[in-house]
Amino acid sequence: MALLVSCLLILVYYVYLGRRTHCAPDSSVHTLNARIRERWVEMIMSSGKMDILAIQTLRNSVMAANFMASTSILLIIGTLNISEKMGQGALGWHPYGLAQPFSTELWQLKLGLLLLDFSIAFYCFSMAIRFFNHVGYMINLPVDSAPDSSLYKQTCAYLNRAGSYYAFGTRTFFFSLPIILWFFGPYFLILGTLALVGGLAVLDKVPS
Repeated sequence: MALLVSCLLILVYYVYLGRRTHCAPDSSVHTLNARIRERWVEMIMSSGKMDILAIQTLRNSVMAANFMASTSILLIIGTLNISEKMGQGALGWHPYGLAQPFSTELWQLKLGLLLLDFSIAFYCFSMAIRFFNHVGYMINLPVDSAPDSSLYKQTCAYLNRAGSYYAFGTRTFFFSLPIILWFFGPYFLILGTLALVGGLAVLDKVPS
């Protein structure tokens, strides 16, 4: 039941976020980031003199995504190595009166969801690296950067796709926090989800 409530809370938030973004696109930080990336591509491709800036910016993005992908792998390995110790520690951390009977199947479900979360993060960061590398080849081609240019549109699409993968990979790290709290009891899962939704509401809003 706690897992269903947690999933419902996240679903309700994303439905609300989708409607808010549809009604007021300027209120979403994701929309703002996409526009900034498109303007950056237009500046680089139209100037013809910012090759070094483009390479350095994309290199920094690739390095950041590579670091996060490596972190995901380390978290997967660490979760597998300390899974048994986590089980013993979690049982000891249950508050008095809130402890639940230990279930091997439920414990395996929690562990499986945590590993799935980190695996999705690794996939997203790896795909972000892939698209950032493609942009590095595309953005330095001599081509007209007019809005109707097909290569310009493709470059913007690739860069925004890379940014979306990176953002979603980072978000999966946030989703792991309620799952980790779930090891200590169902009430912590719900509280962690509420805190996560509150934090996402702040992060997804354009700073004023």
